[in-house]
Amino acid sequence: MTCDEALVDRIRLILCRREGYSERRMFGSVCFMVRGNMCVGTWKGSLIVRLNRKEHDATLAEPHTGPADMNGRVMRGWALVAPAGIASEDRLTAWLDRAWTFAGSLPARVSGPKSRKRKRVSGATDARP
Repeated sequence: MTCDEALVDRIRLILCRREGYSERRMFGSVCFMVRGNMCVGTWKGSLIVRLNRKEHDATLAEPHTGPADMNGRVMRGWALVAPAGIASEDRLTAWLDRAWTFAGSLPARVSGPKSRKRKRVSGATDARP
């Protein structure tokens, strides 16, 4: 079991009974959602948490945190919590609660089949046999 799989299992045990909980495979791991909004995820053994963008700098000043930079660009409103910052269940739960509270305050996202616009070909008609 990889460190991300172990962390995913720890997160799942804490969040799975909460109202609005869902999971989605993204970015090579699992993202945990609340009412369709991304809440937390994992990245190379660290926890990625979604928090208020206005508190971004204050969050990064906390112990064991750093910017969420997955592709060379810092994502404001997200922080990466190192394994040392989530070693105990109490610390992990505290981070999950913060992220859950923030993501849960956002309007629910409704996901469903995406509509596809048909591209009109010049000279085509809508007549069907």
